[in-house]
Amino acid sequence: MDFAALEDIDGVRLTWNIWPNSKLEATKCVIPFASIYTPNKRLPTMPVLPYEPVPCKQCTAVLNPYARVDFYSKVWICPFCHSRNHFPAHYQGISDNNMPAELYPNYCTIEYTLPKTVPPHPPAYIFLIDTCVSEDELGACKAAIMQAIQTLPEYACVGLVTFGTHVHVYELGFTECSKCFVFRGSKEYTSQQIIEQLGIRGGAPQRPGGPPAAGQPGQATGALQRRFLMPLGECEFTLTTALEELQKDSYPVIATHRPARCTGTAMQVASALLGASVPIGSCAGRILLFVGGPCTEGSGKVVNRELTEEIRSHKDLAKDGAPHYRKAKKFYDGLAAELVAHGHALDIFACALDQVGVAEMKDVVMTTGGLTVQTDTYHNVVFRDSLKRLFAREGEDGFLGLSSNASFEVIPSRDIKVAGLLGPAARVDKKSPYIADVEVGLGGTTTWKLCSLDSETSLALLYEITAAANRDAGDAQANSQFFLQFITRYLHWTGELRCRVTTVTRRWIDGSQVGEVITGFDQEAAAVLMGRLATHKMETEEDFDATRWLDRALIRLAQRFGDYRKDDPQSFNLRPELSFYPQFMFHLRRSPFVQVFGNSPDETAYYRMALFRVAVPDAMVMIQPQLTAYHFNGPPEPVLLDVSSILPERVLLLDAYFYVVVFHGTTIAQWRKAEYHLQPEHVAFAQVLAAPQSEAKEIVRKRFPVPKIVDCYHNGSQARFLLVKLNPSSTYTSATPMSAEVINTDDVSLATFTEHLKRLAVQS
Repeated sequence: MDFAALEDIDGVRLTWNIWPNSKLEATKCVIPFASIYTPNKRLPTMPVLPYEPVPCKQCTAVLNPYARVDFYSKVWICPFCHSRNHFPAHYQGISDNNMPAELYPNYCTIEYTLPKTVPPHPPAYIFLIDTCVSEDELGACKAAIMQAIQTLPEYACVGLVTFGTHVHVYELGFTECSKCFVFRGSKEYTSQQIIEQLGIRGGAPQRPGGPPAAGQPGQATGALQRRFLMPLGECEFTLTTALEELQKDSYPVIATHRPARCTGTAMQVASALLGASVPIGSCAGRILLFVGGPCTEGSGKVVNRELTEEIRSHKDLAKDGAPHYRKAKKFYDGLAAELVAHGHALDIFACALDQVGVAEMKDVVMTTGGLTVQTDTYHNVVFRDSLKRLFAREGEDGFLGLSSNASFEVIPSRDIKVAGLLGPAARVDKKSPYIADVEVGLGGTTTWKLCSLDSETSLALLYEITAAANRDAGDAQANSQFFLQFITRYLHWTGELRCRVTTVTRRWIDGSQVGEVITGFDQEAAAVLMGRLATHKMETEEDFDATRWLDRALIRLAQRFGDYRKDDPQSFNLRPELSFYPQFMFHLRRSPFVQVFGNSPDETAYYRMALFRVAVPDAMVMIQPQLTAYHFNGPPEPVLLDVSSILPERVLLLDAYFYVVVFHGTTIAQWRKAEYHLQPEHVAFAQVLAAPQSEAKEIVRKRFPVPKIVDCYHNGSQARFLLVKLNPSSTYTSATPMSAEVINTDDVSLATFTEHLKRLAVQS
């Protein structure tokens, strides 16, 4: 089966595409039964219908191509609960030759346009800027924000909040001079107190000459619209003036102390302001946090001001030696719940050499579906281009297709229960008959809320097969198919309310037919799911050893589906459907998702958030980067992610998702240094140098966050970016090194890893 082609049609990947029809046989398959679905994927062939979907009166599943239809009596039978439903009155003219689009067999994914339930509101953005950084850094940050504001439409609403020792909320509706409300950074506030102090609720006195905004409920919110959150066309001059005049936090900082930075309080103020300004569910609301250091003051503090106290490391978190971690996490979790209730997202642009507390804020970003960019300075092109891409228009490079206020629901067939979801969403407390007994991730429901989702946002859903082993043969034969339906109701980026319905079907099989079951195994989807599941367990279970857990799952899978004779490792052979899975696991074990050594908690949180957000092809690039070789003897070719791929007359291009490396072999690097590529007779050499550079730019053009490009050569300091990802088949312990490069490491190579796997799998 070509699973990638199926994904291009519906945006769905299943770890197993043929399911055993009993609970007992399902547990023997080792890898969980799961789907990875991209609800907002851009599908060029998908029709958008100008009417509402037709639901089943029993189970609320939507009419789809798998429903049995009686055109004579105008009745359809739901494939999920088998109940009979009458078509609504406007479907009376349907027949074999005149079918509605949702019954066409090739339209398994379809979108409906829904009537608006709340009056539309333009998108709203609050820029939340950290002023406790150097003048140089603040200047770069302001320049990038002003450049991004140029690309916003005039009707978009904007607000400005800055923070250092205190929080400053700018009144953009006041044009006579710069005016702002100040909140003390070290004081704890409730959202209600913030709203009252800003004079938003309770019939605030309206500024003379400021008429209430059209379509706003009541004068109070209308007056507010005129003050803190305003359409860009009306307040652009005030906003740019405020940004230009913005200066570094004026409070002096002692050399032995960190600056007083009240990030948590500022986030709470921005959240309360946005929540009170915009009717719930009416538009895309985002808080963009630009932060250049850790929170040291007030709620959400991650470290004290004294530089003698070091910021928490992984070791501190493991030994419970991080004094502020739990309290900060509790505060940010409360903030996340508030943002989810309003349907607003938080995006973090963390530009600092030190940690800023992303690990504590991780759940705010994850539950609201926000985006994160992490780099070392505001001058970095990664920050500038990523911010620009957030506001890209349709048709432009890197357009994200950001939609908002989505509710996502899954309806499975009989004998399938939903265990939970792993991805950027928030749980909705809604009872359902399809909930499994054992929860995984966001479980206990079949409905989730996504405050924000882009065209890459992917949700992993885990299922439990509940069928008993002794189903009679006739019943099993009659229902050899099972169905899954995903229903996403969301506010499209064009402002329309849409409902996307994807219905997929796969087949049941007798689980004892091992050879048949394995033909439906999707190695890539399974590797991505195991990556998400392992990192989730690392964060929620005490003393969880992810490497050991992944190894044991791999050994059990090899024992179940490998071909071998007992106690004879030489006879071990894996089927083609499983042949790449061990090397995926080898690279996953070495990846920054599982190995925290050498990474700060913030970096680990950043990598894991990205893994939980993207679709299968991108996640596979994170787990097992792609290596391409450019040389004189032919076109570019993919090569093994192995140290033996380094050759003197080769240029290598490594795509590791977060960065792209262009690596020049020894001879190529010397020729480049001698500038041979500038001489007319060496035009072929110039082409070999230019091809990987243009390919790297092509990769960068489409991706968010924008990857860093590393240009390096053999034995250069930057070559470590490539070496860390390669399989160390040739190390300092090798008897005869096999390649131009030798990696000084004690890590096992893929060959050793595979030998051990064979030996353990065939043990009786």
